Amino acid sequence: MKDDNFLREMNGRHMWQPMGHPGDARANPPRIIKSAEGVRLTDIDGHSVVDAVGGLWCVNLGYSNDAVKQAIADQLWQLPYYSGFGGTTNPASIEAAYAVREFFADDGMERVFFTSGGSDSVDTALRLARQYHRLRGEPTRTKFLSLKKGYHGTHWGGASVNGNNRFRINYEPLLPGCFHIPAPYTYRNPFDESDPARLAEKIAAAMVDEIEFQDPSTIAAFIMEPILGAGGVIVPDASFMGRMRDICDRYGIVMISDEVICGFGRTGDWTGARHWGVQPDMVTMAKGVTSGYFPVGGVLVSGEVAEVFEAADARGTLWTGYTYSAHPVGSAAVVACLSETLRLDTKTNAGQRGTQLYEGVRQLAEKHDIIGDVRGGHGLLTGIEIVSDRAAKTPMDAETMQRIHTATYEAGAMVRLGAHNILMSPPLVISEAEIDVILSALDAGLSAA
Repeated sequence: MKDDNFLREMNGRHMWQPMGHPGDARANPPRIIKSAEGVRLTDIDGHSVVDAVGGLWCVNLGYSNDAVKQAIADQLWQLPYYSGFGGTTNPASIEAAYAVREFFADDGMERVFFTSGGSDSVDTALRLARQYHRLRGEPTRTKFLSLKKGYHGTHWGGASVNGNNRFRINYEPLLPGCFHIPAPYTYRNPFDESDPARLAEKIAAAMVDEIEFQDPSTIAAFIMEPILGAGGVIVPDASFMGRMRDICDRYGIVMISDEVICGFGRTGDWTGARHWGVQPDMVTMAKGVTSGYFPVGGVLVSGEVAEVFEAADARGTLWTGYTYSAHPVGSAAVVACLSETLRLDTKTNAGQRGTQLYEGVRQLAEKHDIIGDVRGGHGLLTGIEIVSDRAAKTPMDAETMQRIHTATYEAGAMVRLGAHNILMSPPLVISEAEIDVILSALDAGLSAA
């Protein structure tokens, strides 16, 4: 690796970053994170902070899990790559498929299709939903429903069902036939409804109205995050996902649970769907399946869906896939990561530390009147909505948000900004003392507003 002087000089000059302005990166080069250990990051200047973001909602096991690292290293020496397309496979992927299917068995999942990440998984699930209906003799079912504020990646299909217009406006027209219903967002919603249960009822009614308007025989699938992550950590009422499941059943619509963020213990349960007591028809997953150590994603399908494909004629062939689907090194990482996830029982710690973080932020809201809303309390996901006027719910300006972010980092914690929201999803192995560091750093950051 080049020396630090080279890295500082070249920073921001040659690489366009995801979710960043290329001109701004040249004028204001990004922080260079040089190493990590446990749940701490260290930048090129030697400043160490607790990672309250978990990489990008993904480093569930922290940065120092030797079992996963060793599995990756061993597989690199044995078989660094071979195609997973029809006709060939490898031992690691066979074992990984078994491990993943076992992990999601209580969600009713029976088969897995491996991808390279979450965006791949969403696009694949949308494709499979359409194909599923064709195989069942309902080729008119091509449309998709999703929630505003939901996030489902940035591929063409994922961006089309995304519920945040930042990922859509510059790239439209997107996939036709994608329609959005209001999010279960009690702080801001078109019904002016602050009661979570009543809001769930109203959104369910809006869902039925949209389905009837579109014609049920044209709807292929409904996709949702059990807890909306990048959209601001929006936690629905406990009845909400069940209501959506019932509606999908009533109209013959495939329900896709996007577990890219919620899966693998993040919610305090092993999956977000399980957290709300729902069995979907399909699951999309990525991130925590390898703790971010290797890019792997996947789509899981229920036994009912699997049977339709496996009993079909040649039309059941899966004409979709990726060069890195069922990658042997990624598969080895999956097996080791799931074993460690279960051994460490990360869901239990996520529940305990998530409550600590959520309650700690609620206490900060009593001190800082720029906190308009605090969301979380279901595992290690917490969102803080920052406003300049609490009574008017006026979103805080970008310059102030950046000042809060910088001050929080300097005080010892890396957090993530989502417009005027502060989003946190720490590693699931984080300790009580490390949560206290995050809360202290947030206090300092908010004080700098």
